Amino acid sequence: NVQFDTLPHLWVKRISNIFSRRSRHRRLDIFHSPLAGPLFKLNCWEVEKLQKKRMMRLSFLAFVASATFYPTIQGFAPTPLRSQPRQQLGTPLSGRENAPRVQKGKTSTMPILSSVSSNEELLPGIQSIQQGNAELFQRLENLRGVPYFRLYSVDILASCEYLPQELFECYTEGCEILPVDEEEVPENIRGMDRQEAVFELDGWGRWDMPTEDYYDIQDYTEGYTGYDGSDVWNYIHDRICFPEYDKFGASTGHWKADFNKALSGLHSLISAQVIRGIQEKIDNNEPFDGDGEIHTDPNAEFQRRLQSVPMAMENLYFLHMLLLAAVTRARDRLLQESRNYGVMEVQSVFDSQLLNDPTGSTAAASRRFQMYASADPNGLWEARMRTRELIRIMNCVQCNKCRLHGKISTMGLSTALKLLLGGSNGTGEDPSRIHRVELSTLVTTLHKCSRAIDTCQSMQ
Repeated sequence: NVQFDTLPHLWVKRISNIFSRRSRHRRLDIFHSPLAGPLFKLNCWEVEKLQKKRMMRLSFLAFVASATFYPTIQGFAPTPLRSQPRQQLGTPLSGRENAPRVQKGKTSTMPILSSVSSNEELLPGIQSIQQGNAELFQRLENLRGVPYFRLYSVDILASCEYLPQELFECYTEGCEILPVDEEEVPENIRGMDRQEAVFELDGWGRWDMPTEDYYDIQDYTEGYTGYDGSDVWNYIHDRICFPEYDKFGASTGHWKADFNKALSGLHSLISAQVIRGIQEKIDNNEPFDGDGEIHTDPNAEFQRRLQSVPMAMENLYFLHMLLLAAVTRARDRLLQESRNYGVMEVQSVFDSQLLNDPTGSTAAASRRFQMYASADPNGLWEARMRTRELIRIMNCVQCNKCRLHGKISTMGLSTALKLLLGGSNGTGEDPSRIHRVELSTLVTTLHKCSRAIDTCQSMQ
């Protein structure tokens, strides 16, 4: 029996998070005991199929004072967050009413090129993306429901090895994810993932070893969870990026500068996802979870996260060009996979204007990257090491949904660099050697990037 004063209301949520994150199936039985008085019982939390400990079972029994009966005893009850006026959750409503609405897949006006980039080398490709992205985005949306591109076996319980952390930082329901039922995963996908799960000591990426748990990104789409991942991003920019070059990619003349530029573009992609998620919550009249959300104005967030960050928009387009070039290089392999798995929608993606660019304008980023890398093929081990670590640092993300999408996005970027810079001489890996998870994350990350640009065009 624990007094309410020693176990505050928020701790109840922390206890729930501890066990919901570690159990395959969440089960919470709450009841009021007539003998215990104003208490409720968290009964029989059983952790089944722990990924890191075989068949381990853990039970937890806690008694805490009930918020239902507490007012009759002390004359006080904590006000639930969701019952507070929305103005108390962050920025006033007046700041949101005139916020631009994100038109999904539809962009009526083209943003001025000078507001995106002043790089003469990249401007033609940026203009081509602005003109053709809406079509590509819609074609990629059609792949969203295909199991090949939406099911991933990810270790959600992996420990952070890079940063000292408190155990939990995200307490909202939006952070939590659950695996799909085993019968929902096609046997050919499960079998291929197990067959291709090999350890590469000096590979470009290191994906989690597959287990019976698969997560469906269609069930848990990108969005706004309220999680603050600034510590992880600071680590990426300070430690994963090359410190001798500008972390936003302003410097040039070396592939390491372009590597930093690509990671900055990935950060811009995530920022655009957050902004779109905020707008979707407002459009759907959904409450914001968390304790006093302050960043809930999409217009202000677009200014804060993208427009005020040096080269953030340019780097997003730079990343998009790299992904387009990598998907183009893997065209034959992807079409072969579409026949093997019956995914006919892939052909439609390759019929889009941006993947049939006769001018080659969108290849400007990859050409420059490859030109600099070919002059230093023996130094590319540093890029491989950093992309491996980039994927592993996603284990420090303490929002499970954010961790899932973060691993997919970083693996997609890793695969793109592998296709463009891999191989023995740095001219690109043979697409026939790319695994199912790599191909899937590559195309999914292209979709995420296309979606991010669609959001930015609408906001601009």
